[in-house]
Amino acid sequence: MIKNYSITYFTSCDYEEIISLWEKSVRATHFFLSEDDIVFYKSMLENGYLQNVRLWGIKNSDNRILAFLGVDGNNIEMLFVDPDKRGMGLGRELVKYAVCKLKCNKVDVNEQNEQAVAFYDRMGFVLQSRDDNDSSGKPFPILHLIYH
Repeated sequence: MIKNYSITYFTSCDYEEIISLWEKSVRATHFFLSEDDIVFYKSMLENGYLQNVRLWGIKNSDNRILAFLGVDGNNIEMLFVDPDKRGMGLGRELVKYAVCKLKCNKVDVNEQNEQAVAFYDRMGFVLQSRDDNDSSGKPFPILHLIYH
Protein backbone atom coordinates (compact mmCIF):
# COMPACT_ATOMS: atom_id res chain seq x y z
CA MET A 1 0.00 0.00 0.00
CA ILE A 2 1.13 3.51 -0.71
CA LYS A 3 1.64 5.39 2.52
CA ASN A 4 0.39 8.88 3.28
CA TYR A 5 -2.12 9.06 0.46
CA SER A 6 -5.39 10.89 0.46
CA ILE A 7 -8.44 10.55 -1.69
CA THR A 8 -8.93 13.73 -3.69
CA TYR A 9 -11.85 15.12 -5.68
CA PHE A 10 -10.85 15.60 -9.33
CA THR A 11 -11.99 18.35 -11.69
CA SER A 12 -11.93 18.93 -15.44
CA CYS A 13 -8.30 20.01 -15.04
CA ASP A 14 -7.54 16.32 -14.41
CA TYR A 15 -9.40 14.92 -17.44
CA GLU A 16 -6.37 14.57 -19.72
CA GLU A 17 -4.43 12.57 -17.15
CA ILE A 18 -7.54 10.53 -16.23
CA ILE A 19 -8.08 9.56 -19.88
CA SER A 20 -4.43 8.60 -20.24
CA LEU A 21 -4.58 6.41 -17.12
CA TRP A 22 -7.91 4.94 -18.30
CA GLU A 23 -6.35 3.86 -21.59
CA LYS A 24 -3.25 2.41 -19.93
CA SER A 25 -5.41 0.45 -17.49
CA VAL A 26 -7.84 -0.78 -20.15
CA ARG A 27 -5.01 -2.03 -22.35
CA ALA A 28 -3.61 -3.96 -19.38
CA THR A 29 -6.89 -5.54 -18.25
CA HIS A 30 -9.61 -5.49 -20.91
CA PHE A 31 -8.20 -8.14 -23.25
CA PHE A 32 -11.64 -8.76 -24.76
CA LEU A 33 -11.73 -5.30 -26.38
CA SER A 34 -10.45 -4.71 -29.89
CA GLU A 35 -8.43 -1.63 -30.84
CA ASP A 36 -11.57 -0.19 -32.45
CA ASP A 37 -13.49 -0.73 -29.19
CA ILE A 38 -10.81 1.06 -27.17
CA VAL A 39 -10.85 4.00 -29.59
CA PHE A 40 -14.68 4.10 -29.39
CA TYR A 41 -14.82 4.17 -25.59
CA LYS A 42 -11.92 6.61 -25.32
CA SER A 43 -13.76 9.00 -27.65
CA MET A 44 -16.73 8.87 -25.26
CA LEU A 45 -14.45 10.01 -22.43
CA GLU A 46 -12.89 12.72 -24.59
CA ASN A 47 -16.30 13.98 -25.72
CA GLY A 48 -17.99 14.69 -22.43
CA TYR A 49 -18.72 11.45 -20.57
CA LEU A 50 -16.50 12.47 -17.64
CA GLN A 51 -18.76 15.47 -17.04
CA ASN A 52 -21.52 13.01 -16.09
CA VAL A 53 -19.65 11.55 -13.12
CA ARG A 54 -18.04 12.84 -9.95
CA LEU A 55 -14.40 11.79 -9.88
CA TRP A 56 -12.18 10.93 -6.92
CA GLY A 57 -8.76 9.41 -6.88
CA ILE A 58 -5.36 8.95 -5.38
CA LYS A 59 -2.22 10.82 -6.45
CA ASN A 60 1.41 10.14 -5.61
CA SER A 61 3.85 12.59 -4.04
CA ASP A 62 4.62 13.94 -7.55
CA ASN A 63 0.91 14.77 -7.97
CA ARG A 64 0.41 12.03 -10.60
CA ILE A 65 -2.86 10.10 -10.60
CA LEU A 66 -2.43 6.47 -9.49
CA ALA A 67 -6.09 5.44 -9.45
CA PHE A 68 -9.49 7.02 -9.94
CA LEU A 69 -13.15 6.34 -9.35
CA GLY A 70 -16.19 7.81 -11.10
CA VAL A 71 -19.56 7.95 -9.34
CA ASP A 72 -23.07 8.89 -10.43
CA GLY A 73 -25.66 8.88 -7.65
CA ASN A 74 -25.19 5.61 -5.75
CA ASN A 75 -23.47 3.89 -8.69
CA ILE A 76 -19.76 3.32 -9.11
CA GLU A 77 -19.45 4.04 -12.82
CA MET A 78 -15.74 3.42 -13.23
CA LEU A 79 -12.67 2.36 -11.30
CA PHE A 80 -9.24 2.31 -12.88
CA VAL A 81 -5.80 1.78 -11.36
CA ASP A 82 -2.44 2.39 -12.96
CA PRO A 83 -1.34 -1.13 -14.01
CA ASP A 84 2.06 -0.53 -12.39
CA LYS A 85 0.30 0.09 -9.05
CA ARG A 86 -2.17 -2.80 -9.07
CA GLY A 87 -2.20 -4.99 -5.97
CA MET A 88 -1.32 -2.14 -3.64
CA GLY A 89 -4.85 -1.66 -2.28
CA LEU A 90 -5.67 1.54 -4.19
CA GLY A 91 -8.81 0.16 -5.81
CA ARG A 92 -9.93 -1.34 -2.52
CA GLU A 93 -9.50 2.01 -0.74
CA LEU A 94 -11.45 3.86 -3.43
CA VAL A 95 -14.32 1.36 -3.33
CA LYS A 96 -14.42 1.53 0.48
CA TYR A 97 -14.56 5.32 0.19
CA ALA A 98 -17.38 5.08 -2.37
CA VAL A 99 -19.40 2.68 -0.20
CA CYS A 100 -18.80 4.30 3.19
CA LYS A 101 -18.52 8.00 2.39
CA LEU A 102 -20.41 8.40 -0.89
CA LYS A 103 -23.10 5.79 -0.07
CA CYS A 104 -22.58 3.88 -3.33
CA ASN A 105 -24.09 0.41 -3.38
CA LYS A 106 -24.14 -0.52 -7.08
CA VAL A 107 -21.61 -1.16 -9.80
CA ASP A 108 -21.75 -2.51 -13.35
CA VAL A 109 -18.84 -4.62 -14.54
CA ASN A 110 -17.94 -6.33 -17.80
CA GLU A 111 -18.57 -10.04 -17.36
CA GLN A 112 -15.45 -10.73 -19.46
CA ASN A 113 -13.27 -8.75 -17.03
CA GLU A 114 -12.88 -11.69 -14.66
CA GLN A 115 -10.37 -9.89 -12.44
CA ALA A 116 -12.84 -7.05 -11.83
CA VAL A 117 -15.70 -9.47 -11.20
CA ALA A 118 -13.59 -11.28 -8.59
CA PHE A 119 -12.46 -7.97 -7.06
CA TYR A 120 -16.02 -6.73 -6.54
CA ASP A 121 -17.02 -10.12 -5.15
CA ARG A 122 -14.23 -9.80 -2.54
CA MET A 123 -15.46 -6.28 -1.79
CA GLY A 124 -18.93 -7.61 -0.91
CA PHE A 125 -20.88 -7.01 -4.12
CA VAL A 126 -23.30 -9.67 -5.38
CA LEU A 127 -25.03 -10.23 -8.70
CA GLN A 128 -28.35 -8.45 -9.10
CA SER A 129 -28.89 -8.89 -12.86
CA ARG A 130 -27.14 -9.29 -16.21
CA ASP A 131 -27.47 -7.68 -19.65
CA ASP A 132 -26.18 -9.26 -22.86
CA ASN A 133 -24.92 -5.91 -24.17
CA ASP A 134 -23.30 -2.86 -22.63
CA SER A 135 -25.01 0.54 -22.54
CA SER A 136 -23.65 1.34 -26.02
CA GLY A 137 -25.32 -1.77 -27.42
CA LYS A 138 -22.02 -3.57 -27.91
CA PRO A 139 -21.94 -7.35 -27.26
CA PHE A 140 -20.07 -7.12 -23.97
CA PRO A 141 -22.23 -8.64 -21.21
CA ILE A 142 -22.66 -6.42 -18.18
CA LEU A 143 -23.15 -7.70 -14.64
CA HIS A 144 -25.16 -5.39 -12.39
CA LEU A 145 -23.84 -5.86 -8.86
CA ILE A 146 -25.18 -4.58 -5.57
CA TYR A 147 -23.34 -4.17 -2.29
CA HIS A 148 -24.48 -6.75 0.20
